[in-house]
Amino acid sequence: MTAEQAVHPSPNDSGDTDEALPGLFSRQHAAATLTFATVMFLTGFAALAVVPTLPTAAEDLDGVPLFPLVAGSFVAASLLGGVLGGHWADRSGARRPLALGMVLSVVTLLVSASSVSIWQLVVGRFVDGLAAGMVAVSVTTAIGQSYPEYLRPRMLAMMSASWIIPSLVGPPIAGVVAEAWSWRVVFYGLAALTALPAVALVAVLRRAHADDDVRADGLPPAEERASRPPLLVAALLSLGAALGQYGVSGWDVRHLLFAAAGVALLVVFAPRLLPQGTWRSARGLPTAVLLRGLTSGTYFTVEALVPLMLITERRVAAVTVGVAFTASAVLWAVASWVQGKLLQDVARHRLVTVGALVMAASVVFAVVGSFSGVSPLPAMAAMPLAAIGMGMLDPCVTVLSLSHSAPDRLGHTTSAMQTNMNLGQVVVLAFATAVLNAGLAAGASRLGGYAIAFSLLLVPTLLVAVLAVRARKDGKP
Repeated sequence: MTAEQAVHPSPNDSGDTDEALPGLFSRQHAAATLTFATVMFLTGFAALAVVPTLPTAAEDLDGVPLFPLVAGSFVAASLLGGVLGGHWADRSGARRPLALGMVLSVVTLLVSASSVSIWQLVVGRFVDGLAAGMVAVSVTTAIGQSYPEYLRPRMLAMMSASWIIPSLVGPPIAGVVAEAWSWRVVFYGLAALTALPAVALVAVLRRAHADDDVRADGLPPAEERASRPPLLVAALLSLGAALGQYGVSGWDVRHLLFAAAGVALLVVFAPRLLPQGTWRSARGLPTAVLLRGLTSGTYFTVEALVPLMLITERRVAAVTVGVAFTASAVLWAVASWVQGKLLQDVARHRLVTVGALVMAASVVFAVVGSFSGVSPLPAMAAMPLAAIGMGMLDPCVTVLSLSHSAPDRLGHTTSAMQTNMNLGQVVVLAFATAVLNAGLAAGASRLGGYAIAFSLLLVPTLLVAVLAVRARKDGKP
């Protein structure tokens, strides 16, 4: 328990009313709340504006065949960035990795904007993934270090809400700029918009660190903190993720060899960065980390394959699919707010179960929308419905994970969550893609292949619904 938790216990433990305790914008927490919200707004705007321009950039650089590597390098680097940021946060607090991550976010935009080859763009996306991993883990760790337990669900909901405006304006503006001028202008413009706030954030974080006469983050002395991160293991795991992403982009011998090498690296090295017992759902933190991987992998796959099917097979206009993306972002934030404000007294593991069942329903909608004789509307509804489920369960999984972690291991915990989130995205998407291609190879129609791939996503969602109870904190209903 941190010093703050001892002074401000949760309402359920103390019997006090919620109004009697400091809120997110109280004098005690206002500076941290505004800082974290600004960070998430900037990273969300950059991420959502950049992604739609990547296919255009790859085509302009004569690198379309390597586009899977452009996309996969971001996820792969996030694994390494999450491990580095998490262990660094445990050793010296979350400020430094957060500040470096923001600076790297500016650097990567400049590297990508000035690309003269597809490989430079790959490097830019890799650095971007490294920065994103550090920022995500650092922010989550800082929330655990800075807020008492009763405020964490609300703060995590605010993090989701910080993506609403970027989701509404980021992709359309990026599309207009890329079409009217160049995709490079998008990258340069985002770098200019992010540079000044990033420098200001670094200055604020350094000043706050210098003004701390006593440690308020609950960390023990340096000699008692976590050892140096297993960077070699994290690097090999990132390599495995990149090889796997590249390997599933084709079905010739070369691609299969890359995929096999990626799987081997993941199987050997992933357990070293996760809590013992994660893959067998041991009670407590291991199950919470497992849930993060299963849910993130399922949602990422729905978000990737459903639009692809709608545009290429059902001939739905891209702008219409874009509306589904926007609705998903808004509904995620709304569901996150509901679980943090209106359902704050409900046990977190029960909300995880409800969210998982909502995601299972979204998978059923995707399957139904894959049939040629059915309107594509059910498939379009699958995306926002899945976002509702994620908005409800994702903050709860984070809260459960933090509740199982000692103050000096918050960075390690958030690093493990980030690692398994990225692993889930790589593995579930790769598996669904492999099933889709295998169905096509066996003579199934393309829509039939999508229906089979979507059907298999019921397995991880139902597993989450069943296993959620194993992630609850001891002594709580």
